[in-house]
Amino acid sequence: MTRDEDLKRRWEEVQQKLSTQFAEGELLELDAIIYLIGVQELGQLHRRFKKDQKIDLMHIAICRLLEPYGYYAFDYFDDDGWPHYKVLDKLPNLKAGEQSVMMKEAVVNYFLEKDFIA
Repeated sequence: MTRDEDLKRRWEEVQQKLSTQFAEGELLELDAIIYLIGVQELGQLHRRFKKDQKIDLMHIAICRLLEPYGYYAFDYFDDDGWPHYKVLDKLPNLKAGEQSVMMKEAVVNYFLEKDFIA
């Protein structure tokens, strides 16, 4: 199986499992999955968030997802328990499709690390 086929299969597995668990089977898109990762990383699972906090959660997720790639590093938790990251390297200029593939790969790796998928 090629790397692209493997990524596609694993992405679909993540998408299906999360959709079943959080969206009554309605297929979650990449942004929604990134949001869920942000909530997971914050650890405040049963809380309602305001619009600006939802954007912050997505930022947390993106930092966490791209940390293994060397773009961000965890810095500290603030007094409210929100994680903060520092920028280590500038993100590459990628086309929209390339960004999507990179993020899907990062999401798959995250859920492999968490033993959510095999």
